[in-house]
Amino acid sequence: MQNGLVSLTDNTVFLPEFIISENKSTICKAYPQDILIAKGGNSLAKIGFLSNEYSEYSACRDLILLRTKGLNLNVFYVWIFLHSKYGQTLMLRTASQTGQPHLTLNSIYDLTFPVLAESFQCIFENLYTSYVNCKHESQKLYIEAETLLLKELDLLDFKPSKENIAIKSFSESFGESGRLDSEYYQPKYDDIENKISKNINKTFVKDQFTQIKTSFNKLKQGYNYIEIGNVNVSDGTNVSNYVETEYLPANAKINVANGDLLVSTVRPNRGAITIIHTQEKDLIVSGAFTVLRKKEAGKINTQVLQVLLRTKIYNELLLKYNVGTQYPVIKDEDVMNLIVPIIDKSIQNQVEEKIKASFKLKTESKKLLDLAKQAVEIAIEQNEAVALEYIDNQTKELNHA
Repeated sequence: MQNGLVSLTDNTVFLPEFIISENKSTICKAYPQDILIAKGGNSLAKIGFLSNEYSEYSACRDLILLRTKGLNLNVFYVWIFLHSKYGQTLMLRTASQTGQPHLTLNSIYDLTFPVLAESFQCIFENLYTSYVNCKHESQKLYIEAETLLLKELDLLDFKPSKENIAIKSFSESFGESGRLDSEYYQPKYDDIENKISKNINKTFVKDQFTQIKTSFNKLKQGYNYIEIGNVNVSDGTNVSNYVETEYLPANAKINVANGDLLVSTVRPNRGAITIIHTQEKDLIVSGAFTVLRKKEAGKINTQVLQVLLRTKIYNELLLKYNVGTQYPVIKDEDVMNLIVPIIDKSIQNQVEEKIKASFKLKTESKKLLDLAKQAVEIAIEQNEAVALEYIDNQTKELNHA
């Protein structure tokens, strides 16, 4: 669940009907326009909305399913209310505090909703539709950029070897790499590197980007902070949270700037790779990122490298360097030594334009969600008429942006 929606990814599991029937105590059926609420953990009170993409869904026991059918409440209004500061505060307030805070069915049953005018509730369906359309168009542009890039590199339909045996001499293995773990020498990694090198001018990340290690002085009361969990692996965006200096974790280490590329060295196969878009000068990130800044004479655009590193092929290649099985980690130097192709400048420019347009649409979608939440809060604090005026004014601004 991200930004109020439920996104299907490569990790989504599709269950046969008999599995659901035999596990009714742990899996329930859900349907389009059902609202999902995360019970606990780092996702406590996170909200998801099921789209019409499929006619049926299954939800695990870590989620509470909310259905408004038969109630005098518009589902889109309920969805936005739960996102608002009032909905979030009510849920967090009623969360059980025994051990790790979590929500229960009873706590959700007892939630109080302000019943606003039906005509006011109905406007949130249009806002939802605009929000979803922006996100879909953004995703479409990103896919176009990735497809264009992979086609240029002849990697679109490339599938590396599934062979899991490699025979190498001591000098070809440990003598070169210092690694004795068999996973490092799987043939698929050679296939990927050979494919990237074949008939393509190649370079390395370290030749095109500088690794940023700038520390911060901790003189301010607080800083905006990005950790691994703040990167949305489904679309490559990020958010920061303001944290007072005394509460910053020990791993809050690197001061970053607009345009820097963050590459997660923790569980690199998840693809937590994002570009910083901010004029904030005191933005701090976790030391679990390798922070890259394009060199002045660099031949690879930052947006192109982001797209490349987020592809399945590079997700696979990054695992070559991981140490640990339960919690894979790679080193900064592994990122810096990654082989990358030098791509025709015109193709790079097209990819960059699509990624920038995609990001603009993501930003617009976020503004629409914020607009809707703010409108609900204004209606509760003042009245529906003031909230409608706010929506009208903000919508005009967005249309002229």
